[in-house]
Amino acid sequence: MFLVFLVLVALVGVWLVSAYNGLVSMRQRYGQAFSDIDVQLKQRHDLIPNLVETVKGYAAHEKDTLEEVTRARNLAVSAQGPAAQSAAEAQLSGALGRLIAISESYPDLKANANFQQLQSELADIENKIAAARRFFNNTAAEYNAACQGFPGVLIAQRFNFKPVDFFNLEEGERKAVQETPQVKF
Repeated sequence: MFLVFLVLVALVGVWLVSAYNGLVSMRQRYGQAFSDIDVQLKQRHDLIPNLVETVKGYAAHEKDTLEEVTRARNLAVSAQGPAAQSAAEAQLSGALGRLIAISESYPDLKANANFQQLQSELADIENKIAAARRFFNNTAAEYNAACQGFPGVLIAQRFNFKPVDFFNLEEGERKAVQETPQVKF
C-alpha cells in the first residue's frame, strides 16, 4: 500500500514538473515571437526616414504628411508591449499609407528608382511583420489556452503565469486588410 502511495506521489510530482516546464517553454516562445516582431518593426522604423527624405525631395510642400509620418514613427519606436506597439504601429501604418498616396500626385517621384526600391522594401517588411504577427498571436493563443485549461490552470495560478496580450490589428488596419487591392496599369 505504501509503495502504491509513493508511486502516485511520484507520478503527480512528474506531472507537476512537466506541466510547469511546458508553461515555461510556452512563455519563452511567446517572448521569442514578440522579439521577432520587434526585429521586423525596427527594420521598418529604420526604412522610414529614407522614404521620408526621398519624398521630401519631390513633394516638399507636403510638410504636414511628412511630419505626421515622422511623429508616428517616433511614437512607434518608443512604444512598449504588444498593446501599445499595436496601437502605435496602426498610427504609423495610416501615416505611411498617406505618404505612399502622395506618390500618385508626383509622377517623377513614382518613377524614381530609389523611391521604388524603398517602397518595395517596405512592402517586403510589411509581409514579414504580418507573418511574425500571425506566429506571435498563435503562440499567445497556445500559451493562454495552456494557462486557462485544466489542469494547467492549477499550475498557472500557483506559479503566477498570467494571460498575455495579442498583437491585434487596429480598426483602420483591419479595414485595409479586408479591402480588395486595386491594380493599375
